[in-house]
Amino acid sequence: HVQLVESGGGSAQVGGSLRLSCAVSGDTVSSNCMGWFRQAPGKEREGVAAVDSDGSTIVADSVKGRFTISRDNAKNTLYLQMNSLKPEDTALYYCAARGGACWAWKDENLYPQWGQGTQVTVS
Repeated sequence: HVQLVESGGGSAQVGGSLRLSCAVSGDTVSSNCMGWFRQAPGKEREGVAAVDSDGSTIVADSVKGRFTISRDNAKNTLYLQMNSLKPEDTALYYCAARGGACWAWKDENLYPQWGQGTQVTVS
């Protein structure tokens, strides 16, 4: 049974930073495509970043240069470092996992495992 548990959300000021964590059990972060998604009120869920099983990373244009995705294989944990936060980054952030490579990484329908989400509020 795969379980994803996010943490690290909260409130931040504009220009501030937060680091989200996603602890994985029942599978390994290094053998999956791991992604971060977010959903703002009244908007569809969107892909933010992903890390492939080979360690390569992908970041959405909207957060490029500000957000960094990484993983710690020893801790079996996925991270999202968010810097230079903007009010439009306010959303519920989810981590997600799927087997194989990260092709079409923004398609949420391809991810069978999801965490419960952690709220990020920037003001």
